[in-house]
Amino acid sequence: DVHLKPVYTLIQFPPPPTKGAITVTTEDLECLDSGEFLNDVIIDFYLKYLLVQKAPQASVDRSHVFSSFFYKQLTRRDNANEDSTSTPAQVRRHQRVRTWTRHVDIFDKDFLFVPVNQEAHWYLVVICFPGLEEPQYVKRDSRDSVQGDGAEGLGESEGEIHGENRSNSDEEKGKMCQYLQVEWQTKRGGHRDFSGDHMVGSHCTVPLQDNSSDCGLYLLQYAESFLQDPVVDFELPLRLERWFPRQQVRGKREEIRDIILHLYRFQQGSLGHESLEDRTDHGNVIQ
Repeated sequence: DVHLKPVYTLIQFPPPPTKGAITVTTEDLECLDSGEFLNDVIIDFYLKYLLVQKAPQASVDRSHVFSSFFYKQLTRRDNANEDSTSTPAQVRRHQRVRTWTRHVDIFDKDFLFVPVNQEAHWYLVVICFPGLEEPQYVKRDSRDSVQGDGAEGLGESEGEIHGENRSNSDEEKGKMCQYLQVEWQTKRGGHRDFSGDHMVGSHCTVPLQDNSSDCGLYLLQYAESFLQDPVVDFELPLRLERWFPRQQVRGKREEIRDIILHLYRFQQGSLGHESLEDRTDHGNVIQ
């Protein structure tokens, strides 16, 4: 016996007339319940919220955050109408997402964030200094810190709890490196090698989830902590096990729900605290 509840749009963020808004519905809100997996809407909403309202502007200016659909679209199987005979695979993959960066040159950024969902597991790929051709040493706090070797550190903030499941990671890294190579040709012209020899990868040591459903929350906390206080010492492997306390992640479902409901009340133009379950009207819901 299935009871289907009506799905209401709660918010659009950033609100109109800003382009590229993310629409959050009552159904999306439910995946913030304890034990539920975060869906792509909540992942994309909170990453956007970090960039627009929460992270320091200096970090935001240095970073580009891809949508959760980016990697999915980049790596999906070819459609019947995609010419797999005359076009190399990496070029076909790039063509699927080439418009996603039409307003930005990612090689001007210091950090690229790529949320990835595979086999119902979320993790975060951070690409550091993709535009650097040579390693640079920068004095910070009277210590040397390396700023990348070419495109330093296709580093995964891994949140796998059922052992270290890395069977596909080389293949994933290869596809991202090939994407960067074609993107470089498109944006900058000429060839640049983004292969493993020139782009050192590392699985970072980070705080890990202690259940099977919080991987999305940890992904968001990795991104938030990195934007809040970007890594400066890139000696690999990055050891960030004390990056943030687990307690910080435990309250994150409630925190994100509160943000969405606050924005909902704000976008309704009222500060009433009516319960969403009590709503029967459709008139003032953003369609």
